[in-house]
Amino acid sequence: MSETYANPWRPNYEARVCLLWLGVAAFAWGTVDLWRLHAGAFHWLAILALVMALIWLPSALSLASRHGWLRGHPLGFIAPADFTARMPGWVGDLWLGWGFDWLPAHTQLALDLMRAGPERFARRQPKSMGATWLHGLGGRDRDVRVPLEHIEGHLLVVGTTGAGKTRLFDLLVTQAVLRGEAVVIIDPKGDQDLRHTAQRACALAGIPGRFVSFHPAFPGESVRIDPLHSFNRATELASRIAALIPSETGNDPFKAFGQMALSNVVQGLLAVDERPSLVSLRHYLEGGAEALVERALRRYFTDCRPGWEDQADGLLARARTGDARVKALVRFYRERVSPEHPSTVMDGLIGLFEHEQVHFSKMIASLMPILNMLTAGDLQGLLSPDAATPADGRRLASMAGVIAAGEVLYVGLDALSDTMVGSAIGSILIADLAAVAGDRYNHQGRPSPVNVFIDEAAEVVNDPFIQLLNKGRGAGLRLTIATQTFADFAARTGSEAKARQVLGNINNLIALRVLDAETQEYVAESLPKARVVTIMRAHGSTTDSTNPVLYTGNTGERLVEEEVERFAPALLGQLPNFEYVAKLSGGRIVKGRLPILGAPRAPRSAPAQ
Repeated sequence: MSETYANPWRPNYEARVCLLWLGVAAFAWGTVDLWRLHAGAFHWLAILALVMALIWLPSALSLASRHGWLRGHPLGFIAPADFTARMPGWVGDLWLGWGFDWLPAHTQLALDLMRAGPERFARRQPKSMGATWLHGLGGRDRDVRVPLEHIEGHLLVVGTTGAGKTRLFDLLVTQAVLRGEAVVIIDPKGDQDLRHTAQRACALAGIPGRFVSFHPAFPGESVRIDPLHSFNRATELASRIAALIPSETGNDPFKAFGQMALSNVVQGLLAVDERPSLVSLRHYLEGGAEALVERALRRYFTDCRPGWEDQADGLLARARTGDARVKALVRFYRERVSPEHPSTVMDGLIGLFEHEQVHFSKMIASLMPILNMLTAGDLQGLLSPDAATPADGRRLASMAGVIAAGEVLYVGLDALSDTMVGSAIGSILIADLAAVAGDRYNHQGRPSPVNVFIDEAAEVVNDPFIQLLNKGRGAGLRLTIATQTFADFAARTGSEAKARQVLGNINNLIALRVLDAETQEYVAESLPKARVVTIMRAHGSTTDSTNPVLYTGNTGERLVEEEVERFAPALLGQLPNFEYVAKLSGGRIVKGRLPILGAPRAPRSAPAQ
């Protein structure tokens, strides 16, 4: 061990020796005429000294170069056109900027440098942020490329505000668009930079028409999306909306009743060949299901009992009101139709109609605010589009249609203005995406890739979101989710164990600057350990009590090996902007820095006095 250990953060003694030999060579050659001695001896001494200086020069330059890398790197800018030109060279790979593999040797270097004091080599600049010396431990940068197959295990991005999450999404989204793959971006904040990124990427790909935007704050510019468009079974739609009901336990009777009521209405609408929408569900749950029950029963009687009108004419003739007419149809169903042609759909609708109204209102009290939020104001036209209304010139889109056409959908939720509504929209669109993924999984042998990017993912986490992480890979979905802290998921899911269950399905991790101690620990503990050595020095002295003159002393040092974190948690809080530590599939650890697509911004001019 002692033969291989070397501390590069010591003073550059090699440079001093090199300068000394150069001084000897210059002195010997320059003063040869001042001595009354044979000149050849001085010339040979100068040549010998020069040779010795050249022998020491490589070591001195190598150590000086290593020290110089600690001063940091300038921001790397790439023009979008140049980036597009490089894409053909990355076929089958994802480019993550520049960096190096962080090995246990780099952990040792970081530990030794922190003992020596990084300020000796890289003074902190007032305008710079973070420890610039961290990336300098790897020396010269290389391209960081990851096979796309590894990203199929999904990617988690953590980082505090301003650390570079948007620039990372810029890089990933642009590459996905240029590969010609479908892209879905869900942005709770409605970041204009991220929207511009997707739009610019489509322009770079030469197909600007692939860009599709949904944003409740700009209804005139937004497409209309039906979040209930894709489903395989009627119960899926009820589960999709019921998942938005807040519940502290998975066995909430109000949530279960709300799901049952939704399921009955959905099946009733399908029975009369009407596509369910958020507006129609709200209408029949809030205003009563009499009209739907009557339409469904009449359609059912026509299908299974032709000529039923004559048989029920006596009952219907005595019905003066709509409520009485529905009760007459229910009686006819139970007495004449149900014994021969029973229907669970009709039974469910009738049960909904006959339920005591006050109790029914109490049981759906947690469901109705969700439907009210998703159908109020402009959202009525955006989330419950009527395809039969030609007057609305806005495009009618669906998650399934966007993915099938390989388009780029940007969804801004405007959560800063209205957190509850933004979270509800994001959650129901996630559920729609999960339904599309299920259909692709069941009916497509090898589905084409779909890249899903979710910023501030804790805002939209729900059961369908977890299902996407669990089973999305088989449907061709690659999820990239971003958050600021681990606590965001714990607060949203209600427990740390649930949050770890959510994040445990993600195989890749990119950590930008993280200030939260709990998140730092979560990232560090997910990395493999490293064994490092430290120098332990010992000094001792003894005297003989009977003869104090006899004095003995000893001194020594030894190397002690210990196991530490591969990347110290505290260092995650010192990463400069646009620098990251990544844990990739297969156990690869990378220290990298991100490029910025675009030209550098001009410095702001000083204000006039």
